[in-house]
Amino acid sequence: MNMKLSVIITNYKTPELLKLCLKSVKSAAADLEYEIIILDSEVDDEENGPIKEEFNETKYLPFKKNVGYAKLVNEGLKEARGEYLLILNADMVLEKDAVEKMIGYLEKETSAGILGPKLLNFNGSTQDSCFRFYKFSTVFSRRTIWGETSWGGRELERFLMRDFNHREIREVDWLLGAALMVRQKAFQEVGPMDERFFLYFEDVDWCRRFKEKDWKVIYFPEARMNHYHGRQSRKSGGLRDLFFNKYVWIHIWSALKYFWKYRLKKSV
Repeated sequence: MNMKLSVIITNYKTPELLKLCLKSVKSAAADLEYEIIILDSEVDDEENGPIKEEFNETKYLPFKKNVGYAKLVNEGLKEARGEYLLILNADMVLEKDAVEKMIGYLEKETSAGILGPKLLNFNGSTQDSCFRFYKFSTVFSRRTIWGETSWGGRELERFLMRDFNHREIREVDWLLGAALMVRQKAFQEVGPMDERFFLYFEDVDWCRRFKEKDWKVIYFPEARMNHYHGRQSRKSGGLRDLFFNKYVWIHIWSALKYFWKYRLKKSV
């Protein structure tokens, strides 16, 4: 392996955000030997032609259909040659020192398999990106008005780690898949994302599998990235979402797959 970093960027119909992401990656990785692999889902050639021309040094892999997040990531992982693998959504803008700090931490802490930066909204507030594992009650609390009760509220606070100030480096259960740095050695041991999860829970499942192989999953707030996060699964809230938002049903279906997969396994 002769390359320090592979950057895997997944895109779905956000060409302008992808351009911003690419520019920030090039700035943040300027002092490294690196490669960029773009996985583009449900491609419109007219929209994405300029991206291929402007960033022609990248490896660009388009898909005519929406193949799902896990599939995109896995196709990028097949191509990646780096010692470290930075997996990003296209709606991410990196601060200039983020990559350097993440690699520095992984080189020092050899038991860490996955590292997640602090994610920021564009108003500077901290975005939820590290979590405790789901319970059945977590999904129920997130997707119904039960989350507004004291019982549901306590479950959401547990899940969202509200007892943690999010300013300290900490081992966690799982990290949001929008921005992850993965050690190639750990990935080779754990394997790719589970493509049975078309959208949602692929990151929960992957982090759990890393922990099962004794690789640590670390929240690393010293590295910061700005995330233009659309929250497709939470548009209007409450019963209206439950009946009319397709992403809510995708989330629930993925949750059922996850709980079925781990039905006979102890918590890690």
